Order: sequence, then C-alpha cells, then structure tokens
Amino acid sequence: MKRSSLLRIRIITGVVLALALLLVFRLYIIQVVQGKLYATKAAEQYVRSVKGLFDRGAIYFTTKDGQEVSAASLKVGYTLAISPDHITDVERTYEKIQAIIPLEKEAFLAHARKKGDPYEEIATHVSEDDAARIRGQKLSGVQLYRDQWRYYPGDNLAAHAIGFVAYDGDKLVGRYGLEHYYESVLARNSSDLFVNFFAEIFGNFQTVVFDSHKEKEGRIVTSLEPTVVRALATELKTVQDQWSSAVTGGIILNPKTGEVYAISAFPDFNLNDFGNVPDQRYYQNPLVEGVYEMGSIIKPLTVASGLDTGAINRYSTYVDEGHIEVDGYKISNYDGRARGLIPIQQILSQSLNVGVAHIVKVMGHEAFRKYFKALKLGDRTGIDLPNEGQGLTKNLDSPRDVEYATASFGQGIALTPIETARALSTLGNGGFLITPHVASKIVYDNGKEEKITYSQGDRVFKESTSEEITRMLVEVVDKSLAGGHVKLDRYTIAAKTGTAQIARPDGKGYYDDRYLHSFFGYFPAYNPRFLIFLYTVDPKNVKYASQTLTTPFMNLAKFLLNYYDVPPDR
Repeated sequence: MKRSSLLRIRIITGVVLALALLLVFRLYIIQVVQGKLYATKAAEQYVRSVKGLFDRGAIYFTTKDGQEVSAASLKVGYTLAISPDHITDVERTYEKIQAIIPLEKEAFLAHARKKGDPYEEIATHVSEDDAARIRGQKLSGVQLYRDQWRYYPGDNLAAHAIGFVAYDGDKLVGRYGLEHYYESVLARNSSDLFVNFFAEIFGNFQTVVFDSHKEKEGRIVTSLEPTVVRALATELKTVQDQWSSAVTGGIILNPKTGEVYAISAFPDFNLNDFGNVPDQRYYQNPLVEGVYEMGSIIKPLTVASGLDTGAINRYSTYVDEGHIEVDGYKISNYDGRARGLIPIQQILSQSLNVGVAHIVKVMGHEAFRKYFKALKLGDRTGIDLPNEGQGLTKNLDSPRDVEYATASFGQGIALTPIETARALSTLGNGGFLITPHVASKIVYDNGKEEKITYSQGDRVFKESTSEEITRMLVEVVDKSLAGGHVKLDRYTIAAKTGTAQIARPDGKGYYDDRYLHSFFGYFPAYNPRFLIFLYTVDPKNVKYASQTLTTPFMNLAKFLLNYYDVPPDR
C-alpha cells in the first residue's frame, strides 16, 4: 500500500515537471524563435487606450398607442485604423479601401507616412457590411475595431428637445436637450483599457459587478409623439420658408397634465451631423431659452383676471375711443379707430389694446399684478430641458400706470414660449398652473420604473372664470378669426392671435416694421386635450399673425382631432 502511494506521487510529479518543461519550451519559441512575429501581432492589437466601448442609455418617443419608438440609441460598427509600419503597398491599400468607403487620399497618405506609429485612425462609424468587405481584402497593416456610437433615427426630429452627445474635454457627455438634462441617468461608467479581445469581453466587468451607480442608470421614455412632432415640424418649416422669418417655433401639450407631445423650432439641425451648422446658436432651444414680448395672446389672461375679480362680467360694456393717454404716453388700438360703446367680448374679438387697458384701470394695479404674479410670469416653469430662460417682468413692480397698461396687451414684459404656454393653459384647464414636462418615465437598468408626474399646481382662476373666458375665445374663432370661415362645425376651439412690435436692441423704442406673431388655442374647448402655441419672429412683408399662423394652427388642430379620433363636442 505504501509503495503504491509513492509510485502515484512520482508519476504526478513527473507529469507536472513535463508540463513545466513544455511551457518553458513554448515560451522560448514565442519569445525568441518567433519573437518578431508575435511582436508584430501585439503591435497590431494593443494600439490605443480607450474608455471601453461607448455605452449610454436610450431615449424613446411614445406613440399615441403607447408604443416606444427610438429617439436616441446606439449604433454598432467599427473604427478603421492603420499601422503604417506594416503596410506593404500604400497606394494599393488606399485604392482597396476607397472602393468601399470614401477617403481623402492626401489625408490617408499623411497618416500612412507616420512610421513608427502603431495606430493611425482613418475612419469611424464604419458599418458592419463595409467592415466585412474591408476585412475580406486581407490588407496588411489595416485594423478594424468594434465600436458603438450615439445614433438618432429621426435625424432632425425634435432636435432641440433631444439634444446630442459630444466631447467635453476628453469625455463624451450630453450637451443639450434631454441628453444633458438626464445625463446622470443616461451616462454609463467605463474604465481605461486597451483594445483587444480580452478588453472587449471583460472591459466593463468591474463596472458591472461593483459600481453602485448602476442603480441610477436607465433609459428615458418621453411623451413626445413622433407623428405629432413631424406634423408640427412640417407646418413650422412652411411658415419659416414662406415668410423668411428669423425664428419659428411651436409647442403642443396637454393643458391639464403638462405632458409635451411636440416641441420644435427652426432653424434646426441634424442630430447625426450636428457639427454642420453655421452657428452654435442653432443648438439653443428658443422655446425654452428665448424671451419675447408676446403681444395680444396675453389679452385673454388680462380679461380672465378682470372676470375673476368681478371687475367685469360677460355683460359689461365700455366706451372705446380708439386711444387713451397714460402717464403722457398714447396707447392706441392697432388701427387707431374708436368703436364707441361696445361689449367686453369685442376686446378679444377685435383685439383692442384700449379695452384691456380699461380692464386694468377698473380692477386696479394691485389686483392685476397679483394675478400675473400668481401665473408666475417671470419665473421658470421647471420643464425638464436645460438652460431654461426667465421672463422679464420688472415692469409689474413699477408704480407707473403705463407699465400695467402695456403689460395688459403683452408689451413691456418678455416671456419664454414655454412660460407663455403654461400661463395660457390655465384658461382651459379650470384655472390650474401646470408643470410642462417632456419625460414621462425612467426605466432603470435594474428593472425598476419611475413615472414622472407632477401635482395639479396652484389654482389661479376660478373654474367659472375658466369656463367664461373659454366661451369668449370660442366666439373669437367662430365669428371673428378669418371672418368665421375657419370655424369647425363639430368641434369647439378657443383661440387668440397676437402681433407684437419688436423692441430695438438699444432700448430706444420699437421697430416700425418688425413684428413677432403668435397664436395659441386649445380644444375641444370645454374639455381640452391639446393646447397649441405657435410663434414666428420677424416674418417679412406681412404684418398680422392672423395672416401667417391661422392656417398652420387650423391644419394642426384638424390633424390632432383626426389622428387621436377625438369625439365631436358639438
């Protein structure tokens, strides 16, 4: 028994020694005999230090049926590089690659001349098919590395809202839109590693196993409806091109919940080619960052304030003399014409500056200021998009009567479009101040979901006031807008246009020939599902918003009512 055990031990020891000798011999062959060959292979594989394969959480649109559609995702392909020392025929190598993907010859030759450099990047975002064709050429010194990058299937669709990923120093981060606002959710951690087989397989092992940040990583699902976004963009582009405007933008949202279904502006840009813009200001979202004097679409807020205080009612009248003088300033109707004794309804139907100034005088400064402050004009809305601007409403703190008179018809105070849309939503939703938002939920990588909801908000107007101002705005559409010709027989629409003079940048008054046109409306009026806000800055050779924005508004209203199969309300 003892001799048998000793024999087994000797056999095992012999096997171990044999394996050790074999390993030493193999290392000798690799390092000495074939050292040059393996050094070349190593040079071709361990050539660059990267942050692993790029990874990032996705962003989704949501269709009317609740289906998620990709707005921002990852595309898989390859990076093409060369090792100049290992290219045997530069001209042939260039021609073979050029036949598959476009390359500038001089640039390629410049890279190929860099002897002693093991890695020269030639092209990125090479598709799977093109990579396979290049690999099939069996070109020495040519390397393909698996890669991933941010891809936007919609190209320009909702570009200002989605934003894009770009370098901040040596790190890829979200720079605008949702990409920036939700950076902490969308970003993924990675470690420095070399590009080779093991790096690609195990490069993110430590992050996956140990990183607690994983619990906060996820994807963003938005309330943006892709077909609605495209419809809005089509109408805005038509306005922008037809009237050669400086800026044209629009928002479609739910005035009860604040969910944004579409938000777009022109000029825009292609998210997959965002570097190809004449000016970086194209990236800024004018609907959230820009401030403008909005003009007559503010009048319904003034009328609603007067109704809510009891200073006026639906049967009230006043004498319109065409103009009034306040603090030495002359305030006139758009045409300067006097109307005589007329009902309050005509202030909205004919868009009379003197009429809303009269309401402010009757209700008093303090009451007027109280309502406009309650509407949070001058405050940020809290929308989940970066760099939100703040309205300019200091005139509402002035002791001068003229500041309140001009504010009553939307001049002298400047607001962001999203701030304006929020305030106007109170007219149709029963008087509540909503929080507009683009994201509807976050789906975390660990499987948890977080729905993004907001409280109803503060009540600004009584429900009866909301009903009364809605009735008045429906009459504007039914009888006055385009002479009543755009009225829909089966649906009620509450709406108002606005034409504002554009202030001179030197602060010395207003241009005589430059205007901002705006248009808002909600429908079905007495239980609204949609509010549309449109505006265009400095349209050429046209004066009034009714001329530029009535058609696109009505086109969008008809589209939404049909697309969502909204039941008629009359």
